[in-house]
Amino acid sequence: MTVHNSATTSAPPWWIRSGVTLAVARSENAGPHTLGASSGKAFTSASARALTSDIAKNLPNNPALADIPGYLVLAGGAPIRVGGAVVGAVGVGGAPSGLTDEKCGTDAVTTVLGQ
Repeated sequence: MTVHNSATTSAPPWWIRSGVTLAVARSENAGPHTLGASSGKAFTSASARALTSDIAKNLPNNPALADIPGYLVLAGGAPIRVGGAVVGAVGVGGAPSGLTDEKCGTDAVTTVLGQ
C-alpha cells in the first residue's frame, strides 16, 4: 500500500510485533530515504508499542531512547492493535511532516482492518 495525497508519495512498511517485515510498498516517486525512515519508524513503534510522535515528545525527558539500536524517534510510526493487543506497527515516510506520515499510516490501518 503506497500512500498518496496532494503533496506526498511515501512508503509504509508493515511489521509484526517480533520485528519481521510483513509488507512494504514504495512509490516510484518516493525519495531514497523514505524506505529506511518508514522502516525505522515501524520498528520503533512496534518495539515501544506507542506512536513515534509520542515517543518524540518524551525524548527530552528520556534522551537515551534515541540511542537504542534501530530506533528512529520521528513522528510517522503507529502501533497496530487487534483486540487491544499490539500485533505490529506501520511506519510512513515521505510526507512533508511526520504527523502527516502518522495520519497516513493510521488511516491505512483503519482502512485495512476496518477499525
